[in-house]
Amino acid sequence: MTETFVFDPFAADFGADPYPHYARLRDEAPAHEHPLGFWLVSRYADVTALQRSSIQSVDERHLTRLPAWKSDSARLGRGNRIMGGLSMLDQDPPDHTRLRRLVSKAFTPRAVDVLQPRVHAHVDEALDRIAAAGRADIVAELAFPLPFTIISEMLGIPVLESTRLRELTAVLVLALEPLADPALQTRIRAADAELRTMVADLVRWKRDNPGDDLLTRLIAAEHEGDVLCEEELVAQIMLLYIAGHETTVNHLATGILALLRNPGQARLLREEPELAGNAVEELLRYDTPVHLMRRVTVTPVRVCDNEIPAGSWVVAGLAAANRDPGFWGADADRLRLDRPDAARNVTFGAGIHRCLGAALVRTQARITFPRFVSRFPSAEVDEVRWNGRINVRGPALLSVTV
Repeated sequence: MTETFVFDPFAADFGADPYPHYARLRDEAPAHEHPLGFWLVSRYADVTALQRSSIQSVDERHLTRLPAWKSDSARLGRGNRIMGGLSMLDQDPPDHTRLRRLVSKAFTPRAVDVLQPRVHAHVDEALDRIAAAGRADIVAELAFPLPFTIISEMLGIPVLESTRLRELTAVLVLALEPLADPALQTRIRAADAELRTMVADLVRWKRDNPGDDLLTRLIAAEHEGDVLCEEELVAQIMLLYIAGHETTVNHLATGILALLRNPGQARLLREEPELAGNAVEELLRYDTPVHLMRRVTVTPVRVCDNEIPAGSWVVAGLAAANRDPGFWGADADRLRLDRPDAARNVTFGAGIHRCLGAALVRTQARITFPRFVSRFPSAEVDEVRWNGRINVRGPALLSVTV
């Protein structure tokens, strides 16, 4: 049978609510060969299998067909990729194993736990400002400044560097979006080059001014005589900085929006604050901060009676899988903070590429959500303006009256 459905993330109604599009994708083309030259898988079982696979790759050098969907980095070669193609996101074993082992020595549970008092303080300060104003943009007052400040403090980055770092990372995250036009690709590469230089300067400064921070621990990280070279160190710091705040911004904003749109669930969290941990998992499932994940097949993969050839660009629909009724049940589109299996969401990946910073995101959300609903039981949404992204999707503005 000829497939007629074509997934269109550029449809006019996609930005405000992509989930009906994902539902149709799961139903009509769960292994979708897109005319733009890539494959898209969207059902929970297939996405988790791809995430856990130790066979498939993240290295674009395995591509035999360059999809029009992605940016031109594969055409330009590895050295022109974001972070020089040296971050853990772009590495297969054994290089990935080595990099992750070294970075994880600095990114310990203790490093996250000691930040909790700072998270509490920053959240309460933001809620005080919002309460005094009576109406606020949650993104500007809370969802962005909280993770931005926390990751900066965690890394030990001087405050004076933060404004430009913030501007550059906002450009760099667009590299994860499909079909960036040539002018935008030029901007992304320029931002990447500038940020690499800034981070290299920060590393040199930190070598002379060590402290009790993540950047100092990364510089010192060693395993059996192995250390990060300068370019690898810069790439991992860039990755941690970008991933450390961009995903959290989306999660905090979409989570608060979901709670305000589901007042019964907000009341449940207010009355049962011990649900906070599970509530975070359910909110990660319900509206995923990063919607898409990519792999490159090095062997043929069979998905839903379709064989995806080796050398193919495969996009896993994380947000689609997190609403798959085939796994979550008939209420997959409902927010249920007490959902018993919420922690099985695919948001942070699985296998060797599971997100190293997931604990940091969860810690900030676990503190923020109960405090917000308790402080503002009558809060109402005035306006939502989405950021226009397909992948790293969230509100650009969330105006709330408290």
